[in-house]
Amino acid sequence: MTGKVRQRSTAEERRQTVMSTAIRVFAAKGYYGTSTVEVAQAAGISQGYLYRLYADKEALFIAVVDYCSQRLRDNVAAAMARVTSTDPEAVLDQLRVAYRQLIDDRDLLMVLMQANCAAGVPAIGEAVRQCYATQVEYVRAASGATDEQLRRYFADSLLANVVSAVGADAIDAPWARTLRA
Repeated sequence: MTGKVRQRSTAEERRQTVMSTAIRVFAAKGYYGTSTVEVAQAAGISQGYLYRLYADKEALFIAVVDYCSQRLRDNVAAAMARVTSTDPEAVLDQLRVAYRQLIDDRDLLMVLMQANCAAGVPAIGEAVRQCYATQVEYVRAASGATDEQLRRYFADSLLANVVSAVGADAIDAPWARTLRA
């Protein structure tokens, strides 16, 4: 009888597992409410191994912010591949639709919200600012939009975050309809 040979995960595979787990755990409890023990347990690894992958909780959270930033850029790139207009407003309308579909991923949405809350930690604040800077410049280059158009696009996107995070998209009340309009 031949026994199954168990294949060990590579560090990169473990890093991906930790990343998807960390997003879920940080989304639920935020940077301040989440311990590395919780992330390690949820990922099925030891805390010691987690520290071999990431120097500390701050480094892990920054990696999560960077990962989410890349997902945002990938979302814009995918939406741009479907855009048929060169009119900046039409392009931004397509990007709005794609963004709202992206934030249906509740964990991604909540990590973005949690990252803003943890921006008081200097290194995390820098990662969050870099995320915004990268998104603004990427959308600017992709859409050809003016500063005012970009400001409106990002204002709409941030409001969409709040509407979704608080569940206002499922509430039939004047205030919720106003925010969704």
